[in-house]
This record gives sequence, structure tokens and C-alpha cells, in this order.
Amino acid sequence: MKIYTKKGDKGETFLLGGQKVFKDNQRIRAYGTLDELSSILGIALLECESLELKEVLRSIQAELFDVGADLALPLEKDSENTKIKRIDETYVSRLEQIIDNFDERLPILRNFILPGGSKGAAYLHLARTVCRRAEREVVALMKDVEINAQIEVYLNRLSDLLFVLARYENYVQGIEDIKWNL
Repeated sequence: MKIYTKKGDKGETFLLGGQKVFKDNQRIRAYGTLDELSSILGIALLECESLELKEVLRSIQAELFDVGADLALPLEKDSENTKIKRIDETYVSRLEQIIDNFDERLPILRNFILPGGSKGAAYLHLARTVCRRAEREVVALMKDVEINAQIEVYLNRLSDLLFVLARYENYVQGIEDIKWNL
């Protein structure tokens, strides 16, 4: 199978379910940003030292494929015939459990912090900001079409998790978070 199809040469692509849209369509922007986020997590995986944290990042990358597929399949299309998983509360609950698990090991946060510290933490902070952009893209999409509302909740919680994981990566490397001083 060839990697190129030439079907997108005129600025159009297909959603799951067959609908043709332009590549600057808000839905494409949203799941394109998820792809960018997953790529940044791939870089973070190279730089983070904690094996436990790496395992979480790999699982998030897999979940981001689920989120992207959910976005790519219009809500009115039958997900059962396509075997696409729709994001539900279990995805969000899992993130909350992971947040709580890592956060309880960290010193209490009493200041705003600046992104940085270790390389791994810096990439996790970058991933957090891209996740926030993906959330904004999803919110913009929700103004135009009906989509699975759990996607926005998932992304909101994921950005929280990435913040906690950045702090955790600094913690396990013995690097203090960079406090923002007023």
C-alpha cells in the first residue's frame, strides 16, 4: 500500500463516514492539534526519566487516537459500524485517578510556576499548552456542529494531568519548579 493517495492534493480530505471537507475545516483543526499533542508527548517520552510517567504518556497517546477518531466521525454517524470508540466518563475518571495518584506525591503548590526545569518537564508543559489549544479548537467546533461533549471535558482534564506530570518529572529528577515571583 502506498502512503500517498493524491486525494488531498486540492486541499480537501474526508471525515470518517465519507464526508468531504476542506483541510482548514474546524474539525480538521481540532484533531490536527491532537496529532501535534501526541507528537510532543513522543518527544517528552524521550526526555522523561520516570518509567511510571512514561507508561502514562504512552497510554495517553493511544487515547488521543480515540479522541481524534471520535472527532473525525460526525456524531450523527453510527460508531458501532465503524468500531470507533466514543469518549465517555471512564476516560475522564481514569485521568482524574492518575492526577490524584501523582499529585499526592508532590509538595503542595503554593505559587504559580513557570514552565521548565528539566527537559522532560519542559516538554510536558509544552504538551499542556498544545492540549489547551486543542480544547479551544474543540470548543470552537462545538459552536458549529454537535460533537461528543466528553471530548472537551477529557481535554480539560488532560491539561491538568500534564501540568501535574511536569511537576512530577521535575520532582523525581530533584529539580525544583521555577516559582513565578510577583
